[in-house]
Amino acid sequence: MIYTFDKSLETGNAAIDAQHKELINAVNNLLEACAKGMGRAEIQSTVKFLADYTVKHFADEEKLQKQYNYPGYAAHKKLHDDFKTEVNAIIDDYVKDGATVALTFKINTKVAAWLINHIKGEDKKVAAFIKNGK
Repeated sequence: MIYTFDKSLETGNAAIDAQHKELINAVNNLLEACAKGMGRAEIQSTVKFLADYTVKHFADEEKLQKQYNYPGYAAHKKLHDDFKTEVNAIIDDYVKDGATVALTFKINTKVAAWLINHIKGEDKKVAAFIKNGK
């Protein structure tokens, strides 16, 4: 399944939206690589990019939340930390078993679906708080 960054995923923060687009592109690239049984190196580099970019993106989001004293910061950070654990588990599965159907399913359910839901719910709340100053 290919994911598309559309209006429903826009937070109104240009920097965060640009990073969300990158994350969705990385998920799509990873799913495509797994589906096509592409070379291990290509899949591995995409998984690494996703893991690294997630860390960068979450750090940027969390910095913004602290800057604006977002009251839900601790809970939001916990969601990020849990997601990073999930991504690391996927990397471990990939290293152990390679690109499998189970891995592709896990990417769809544990990464892509989580990311879409998180943006539509939690990230939009943060953006609204920042925009409205409360």
